[in-house]
Amino acid sequence: MSETFKLQPLELVDYKLENGLRVVLNPDAAIPVVSIAVYYNVGSRNEREGRTGFAHLFEHMMFQGSANVPKAGHFQYIMKAGGTMNGTTSSERTNYYETLPANQLPLGLWLESDRMRSLAVTQENLDNQREAVKEEKRLRYDNQPYGQIFDLINEMIYKNFANSHSTIGSMEHLDAATVGDVQEFFRIFYAPNNAVLVLSGAFDVDEAKQLIETHFADIPSQPLPPGLDVSEPQEVAATYREWEDKLAPFPAFLIGWKIPQRRTPEFYALYLAGKVLYDGRLNARLALDGV
Repeated sequence: MSETFKLQPLELVDYKLENGLRVVLNPDAAIPVVSIAVYYNVGSRNEREGRTGFAHLFEHMMFQGSANVPKAGHFQYIMKAGGTMNGTTSSERTNYYETLPANQLPLGLWLESDRMRSLAVTQENLDNQREAVKEEKRLRYDNQPYGQIFDLINEMIYKNFANSHSTIGSMEHLDAATVGDVQEFFRIFYAPNNAVLVLSGAFDVDEAKQLIETHFADIPSQPLPPGLDVSEPQEVAATYREWEDKLAPFPAFLIGWKIPQRRTPEFYALYLAGKVLYDGRLNARLALDGV
């Protein structure tokens, strides 16, 4: 017997605080948990030549303490409350998120607001996180089979520096960075008017609004970052390159295509086709493996 399930539209509340912080609320009482996500409109595309790797460095720096939270305190508070958390960096944005029992919403909002307001950008924190990034690069890129091929193909496909350079950045650039460089990066990009706060889960909307107002409303806004040109020439690169990876157990072949810009009908159609092709290949492999 088959059943038909009708998906209900999401209930969304979307508004801004006076300091420019965009807030999106999605109340859903299905289970007694709440997720908090803060997205900053900064990624590797915002870095300038000679100072790459800053966006990813900040993903690390944001866990190094703030005015009222000690070094590594963010991890401890969340884990002791029964939650999980992490952060990620891409070319376009940096995000931080926590999932907590619903009654711990005030804790999560306090932690996110304290580091948005008063991150501890010190020489000590810069030095130790610079080393942490280097170790991550060695682990995930330099000493990983095929670890560098995506950076290599991006450099071949894109002409614009904003798009072509690696998200993890140059270790030489990070070594040359000063505390002043990092403080200025934080001031420009980690402002409430350059961020989006999203809550999803079991919470009361009015209570959540009041908590957000209490924790975030008095964080000062900053002048918006300068405009960014990420345009690329129309022609598609037709280049070929061979690269020897001494760690690779067998050869790999990688092809990249430029596709239509996002939020266009052509992009959505191609994205869906890619998902269908990937899922079909995965299902075929599972069938061959007898799963």
